[in-house]
Amino acid sequence: QLQAYGGGLVQAGGFLRLSCAASGRTFSSHVMGWFRQAPGKEREFVAKIRWGTGMTYYADAVKGRFAVSRDKAKDTVYLQMNSLKPEDTAVYYCARGTSISTSDFTSWGQGTQVTVSS
Repeated sequence: QLQAYGGGLVQAGGFLRLSCAASGRTFSSHVMGWFRQAPGKEREFVAKIRWGTGMTYYADAVKGRFAVSRDKAKDTVYLQMNSLKPEDTAVYYCARGTSISTSDFTSWGQGTQVTVSS
C-alpha cells in the first residue's frame, strides 16, 4: 500500500517535497512513479524512478524543475518540486509498477493536493 503526503499551498516560484511511503516490499525490478491529475484533465505522468538502478524519467513539463529520488532503507520515494508554476496545481499520486510502462503501474496511493497560487 502506498501513501503520498507533503502537498500544500505554495506561491509560484516556491517549492514542495512530496513523499511516498510504500508499506510492503519494493523490489529492485519495480518502478516507482509520480503522476498528477488537474481538475477537468486526465491523469498524466510526472516522473518515474527505477528502484534498483535509480534511473529517472521526467515529463517534459517538469524537466529541470522536479527531481525524483528514493531511499531504499526507508522504502520511500520523493518528488522535489522547485520553481512551481500555477499549472502544476493538481492532485499528485505515487504508484508502483512492474515496468516503465504506465499501464504496468498497478499499485496506487491516495493523492495529495498541490496548489500553486500566482
